[in-house]
Amino acid sequence: MTPPASSALFSALDATWPAASIAEVPGWCVREGKGGGSRVSAATAKVGSADIAEMERAHTAFGQRPLVMVRYGEDALDARLAAAGYRVKDPVIALACPVAVLAEAPPPVTAYHVAWPPVQIQVEIWEQGGIGPARLAVMDRVVGPRIALLGRSGDRPAGTAFAAIHGNIAMVHALEVRRDMRRKGAARHIMQAAALWAQTQGATWLAVLVTRENAPAKALYASLGLGAVEEYHYREL
Repeated sequence: MTPPASSALFSALDATWPAASIAEVPGWCVREGKGGGSRVSAATAKVGSADIAEMERAHTAFGQRPLVMVRYGEDALDARLAAAGYRVKDPVIALACPVAVLAEAPPPVTAYHVAWPPVQIQVEIWEQGGIGPARLAVMDRVVGPRIALLGRSGDRPAGTAFAAIHGNIAMVHALEVRRDMRRKGAARHIMQAAALWAQTQGATWLAVLVTRENAPAKALYASLGLGAVEEYHYREL
C-alpha cells in the first residue's frame, strides 16, 4: 500500500490533536496551544518566504514563545529561521502501517476500549507520565471518532493511550505505560487494540509520532511493523 500523503498526515495530526484556536496571518498558520505542548502551539508556513515577524506577533498575541514546525523540504525556511536565532527542538518522525498489520486481538483482559471520557486510572497514568490537564484538554477538543485505550498486565492497570481518526488515518497519541509495568507487552497490546478499533471505524492506516531521540519507542514501533513516512522538527526562539 502507498503510504498516506504528507498533506493527509498533517491534516490528521491537526484534527486528532487540535489546537485551542488558529490564527491565519499572512504566510502563516499559528496555533494556540494553551499549554498543550509543541504540536498544538507551533506555527506552520504557507510559503517559504513568509515574514517571520508576522508569525512572532501572532504568537505574542497568544502569550506564547515563538515556535515553528519545519516540515521535510522546507530547507529555505529552516535556514531563514536559523539565521534569525531560532534553535532546533525535538526532531520528530511519523511512523505508520496499514491497520490490517496490527488488527489482531490482544490476549484476553490485556487491553480495553474505553468510551470517552477516560476513567480515573487512565488520567492517573497519564499524569504520572507528565501528560496533565492541558493535554487532556487537547483530547477533549477532538471532533470525530476517538477512544481511550487501557492496558492491563498481571491483572493490574499498566498503560493507556488516546486514538482518534481523520479521513482514513487513525493516530495514536499519548501512549504511556507505568514505569513498573514496562517491557511486559502492555504497549503492544494497546496498539493492537487501537488497530482493531480503527478497523471498525473504517480507517486503513495507523500512525504515531515519536521523537528521533526516543530509541525505545522507535524499537517498539518497528517491531510492530510501523515504518517512517514523514519527519519534521521545531525551531524555537
